[in-house]
Amino acid sequence: MLGRTDSRPRLLLLLVGLVVISVALVGRLGYWQVLRRDELADQARRQTTVRTETPSRRGSIYDRSGVVVLATTIERQRLVASPDDLTPLQRRDVRDRISRILHIDDDPEAVAALDARLASDRSYVVLATDIGSQAADAARAAVRAGELPTVRIETEPSRVYPQAGGGPESTLAAQLLGFVNRDGVGQYGVEQRYQDVLAGRPQVVLAQRDVRSRPIGETATVAEAGEAGVDLRLTIDAGLQLAVEQELLAARVADRAKSVSAIVMDPYSGEIYAEATYPSYDANAYRKIAADDPSRFVDPIVSEVYEPGSVFKMLTVIAGLETRTVTPTTRIRDTGTLRLDNGESKIDDADRRGMGWMTFRDGIAYSRNVVAAKVALDLGRTTRQSSVILHDTWTRMGFGARTGIDVAGEVPGLVRDPRVSAWHEIDLANGSFGQGVAVTPIQLVTAYATMINGGMAVTPHVVKSVGTDDVSVMAGDALIQPQLSKTLVSMMNHVVTEVPFYSDRTLIPGYYVGGKTGTAQIWDSKARQGRGAWKDNLFNYSFVGFIGRETGHPDLVVAVRVEEARPTIARVGRLEMPVMSFQLFRRIAHDAIATPDLLEQRVAPLAVVSADR
Repeated sequence: MLGRTDSRPRLLLLLVGLVVISVALVGRLGYWQVLRRDELADQARRQTTVRTETPSRRGSIYDRSGVVVLATTIERQRLVASPDDLTPLQRRDVRDRISRILHIDDDPEAVAALDARLASDRSYVVLATDIGSQAADAARAAVRAGELPTVRIETEPSRVYPQAGGGPESTLAAQLLGFVNRDGVGQYGVEQRYQDVLAGRPQVVLAQRDVRSRPIGETATVAEAGEAGVDLRLTIDAGLQLAVEQELLAARVADRAKSVSAIVMDPYSGEIYAEATYPSYDANAYRKIAADDPSRFVDPIVSEVYEPGSVFKMLTVIAGLETRTVTPTTRIRDTGTLRLDNGESKIDDADRRGMGWMTFRDGIAYSRNVVAAKVALDLGRTTRQSSVILHDTWTRMGFGARTGIDVAGEVPGLVRDPRVSAWHEIDLANGSFGQGVAVTPIQLVTAYATMINGGMAVTPHVVKSVGTDDVSVMAGDALIQPQLSKTLVSMMNHVVTEVPFYSDRTLIPGYYVGGKTGTAQIWDSKARQGRGAWKDNLFNYSFVGFIGRETGHPDLVVAVRVEEARPTIARVGRLEMPVMSFQLFRRIAHDAIATPDLLEQRVAPLAVVSADR
């Protein structure tokens, strides 16, 4: 017979073990429920708390009058649903009903896209955006009738640009303004630069949700009330902006150019009255542009550099006059060709023909490269010293640095420092007439503003006021002497009155006009298997000038750039297009002075305009 298997010690040991385990479990439970209660409760709240941000009304953007709306936000409607709560049969019925409401039932691709959204296992899916009022009313009726389970109609903000631009499929000042993406974030231009101001602060709501995103009681609380965005008033005049864009379109078509740009600015305050490039784009259709040609978003006036050509000769004038190595009446021999670096390199005038002895101001008026190069080479005792003087003049006038204009995407340009990498004579000569340096149009117009306003630095800007507060722009330093500024103004006037080729197509009867042209070859670094070469018969044409109602007192500065245009008349020393850069300047300047309330009334227009001699 088998013996007994039970044992009092064994039972006692088992009982002790159970008691120990029980005590450990109770202790552990007490540890979680008492000692770590607050921590665990906080974790639970975080896991079930849903943070919802509702964007505030984005501020609108107006032109300088405060009346013309350039950008604003409207409410559009969209359909959303919770597909994870729908049965396959319900999804099919919702798809069919919505297809009929949106009138897409005869579009297989649109129906398939809707079907894919409803096939999601998510609790929140956007089915359709920007639906019309009739479709929204029909959807609401279907929701009330129980025909669209889990479907809701929500409002969403949509940024719109209501003013048509100066060309087809464009909105006014598109590249200057930029646009706002689907996430409510400004991209490019003013929209990006003033994102925080325009967007304001969103309202933040905290609510408790279960694992299926269903509300847990009435737990929603407003954590942050939010703050509406602030409106902006620009310095841009909508009427002038439209006229400039139309002029650019016409010039681009006539010249068959890659693009055409222009800026109109107050040389004393830095306020920009118009700023445009064509081709432009429709900011209301930015998604299509992003898919087709996103480079259109880039504003060439602030974000692209180019070799400016002879408009840069005015910088050589400043250096020469400041060092007193030359005066406007100093006679310099133009030889047509100048050999440099012991004969290893040379520069030529455009026509490769010397004009003989001429005054410095005539050399600038007739845009003689040899004259500008000789002045640059004689700035100092050595090539290095002359290079440093010219380079310092460039940087003092703002080249190689950002101007500080209040839009996104400005680049500083490219200016090589001779202290870091020594220049040869050919580098100094090329620099004297705007080759071998890369600048932006906004840098050019700003530098010319300083030249003609008495010598004061200005900060170009496009925002006049933020909300009810006017934008305060700090006064700039004196960069050149007032007397030198007067001389520069006189020399620029001499350019357009001395040379018949310019005066016939630049002067405006009754007004005081001056400026400087520039024609530059374009280097293609990809040509010849990466060795580079000049583009064949393609040039960048520039003109920067002023117009004034009083002799010696400019009112406006205008910069024009015609990019990659092919001349219709191409002979040595003569490269003409249907619309030359200085002709475009005259058209834009005329539009500006004819713009109501743009300029303060001072005096009647002049009867006769002549050069200061």
